[in-house]
Amino acid sequence: MFSVVFIFSCRKPVRKENKEANPYYDRAFEYREQRMADSAYLYFNKAKDLFLIQKDSLGAGKCLVNMSLIALDKGDNFGSQELSLTAIGYFDHKNEGQFVYITSNYNNLGMATHNLRDFEGAIRFYDLAIKFSRDSLNILIDQNNKAIVYKDMKAYRVAISLYDSIINKFGDHQQEYARTLTNRAYTKWLQDPRYNAVPDLLRALVIRKEIKDLWGQNASYTHLVQYYADRPGDSALFYAKQQYQLAKEIHSPDDQLHALRELVKYSPAQETKRYFLLHQQLSDSLEIAHWNDKNQFALIRYETEKHKAEAQKAQTENVKKKNSLLIGYIIVVVLLSVLLFLYLWFRKRNRLLLQEKELEVKNTELKYVKKIHDRVANKVYHLMSEVENTNGFSRDVLLDKLEALYDTSRDISYESDEPAGEGNYATHISSMLQSYSSASTEVLIVGNDEELWQDVADLSRSELFIVMQELMTNMKKHSSAQRVVIKFQRHDSFITVSYSDNGVGMQDAPQKNGLQNTGNRINHIGGTITFESILERGLEIAISFPIV
Repeated sequence: MFSVVFIFSCRKPVRKENKEANPYYDRAFEYREQRMADSAYLYFNKAKDLFLIQKDSLGAGKCLVNMSLIALDKGDNFGSQELSLTAIGYFDHKNEGQFVYITSNYNNLGMATHNLRDFEGAIRFYDLAIKFSRDSLNILIDQNNKAIVYKDMKAYRVAISLYDSIINKFGDHQQEYARTLTNRAYTKWLQDPRYNAVPDLLRALVIRKEIKDLWGQNASYTHLVQYYADRPGDSALFYAKQQYQLAKEIHSPDDQLHALRELVKYSPAQETKRYFLLHQQLSDSLEIAHWNDKNQFALIRYETEKHKAEAQKAQTENVKKKNSLLIGYIIVVVLLSVLLFLYLWFRKRNRLLLQEKELEVKNTELKYVKKIHDRVANKVYHLMSEVENTNGFSRDVLLDKLEALYDTSRDISYESDEPAGEGNYATHISSMLQSYSSASTEVLIVGNDEELWQDVADLSRSELFIVMQELMTNMKKHSSAQRVVIKFQRHDSFITVSYSDNGVGMQDAPQKNGLQNTGNRINHIGGTITFESILERGLEIAISFPIV
């Protein structure tokens, strides 16, 4: 399960100041207010160049900060970080009149650096934002941002201490109070899963609804989904649906993706496929959009630098010696760049080939470990169970089964599917299941007849046999069940298998590779498998897969 963190911070716009006419700067703000981010970015870039010609370093710095904010909103964290770092040199850190822009720039650096998972760097930038801030509310917001970074570092005590120090200082700023309240409750729950975070989470949600803070409501739903993720009931599903609808309303594709991931996990089987397809379509389109934005911003910067170089070249063409010298320098730089590029490319290629080889070896090892588990280990346990539970077990039969097991272990390296069993499949699988019956464990089989298995693919039979053998082995080893009921049914073009026992359930069961492989095998034949413990005792498993 993946935990998704939402960072809330003050994005105070870097406002205009009239010093010398710059029409590009005015046009950039018009586009930004119209939510035309690409055009705003382009005109802020043009305004920056004009400010530099006018020798207005403050204006150039403000343009860079605004460009950095746009890049951050579009998911270009590296580009945003680069722009903000460049902007630092254009501000006078001794001029208090510029502190509002310096604070905004460091705050933006903190967000971009946090997104890039450089937590120590993010904290340094937030501390700088606090140092230059003269607005008490902004200071509180940056402290809240620092607490979020500490939470992501799993330094929960430090984060909670920060939240406690600011929670009662927001006065009438209900939006920031609700933000801190929900972040603190969520962090306390992360520190101690037994902590009841619901009252504070719901209280923050109510405040956000009252003040119509849609983005804040979106964050509240995210926290509530995470809190109810491992708890019984459908609360996680309910809040995931709420977040999905709200994310569509606020036009946030990233939050829609998060909500769809949760809906795939918690929705009933008949709805899961629809949410999965929606997630896949949105993910693909969003990834393309992010790449287009990043490439477009990079192209704008590239074109600007290109035009500067061309202008400089035109100026130097009048001087023959300087021009020749410049060309010589360019040739040397290009040659060195090509050589460096080739060196780095070959080194990277060799490293990738080595990694691919290591991955291939690891995958081969995992494949054979899985084969040994499915084809040998489970069969050994199955045979042990037969010997234990069958009175008068024939020595010749035992030798035959051991010989078959020996042949299987010898052939483990061959690429072949596990045979589904010769002759009557219903008899074959019933025999296997009944072999786990004993004086202390009763195994009941319902609906298993040969007619049920007509037209069922051999691969599906083979995979189901191994899955059922794994489940029965797990039951015998761990569940202490006294009664096991296995029901086979055929509905239209699907086979369903219902397994239930009255054992100890799965509350404290370790996640074994065998149980994980059952899911992989059922997925391999296009089916689904779900596990559910009942009242901390007993287990129900539902398997469904298509006939063909």
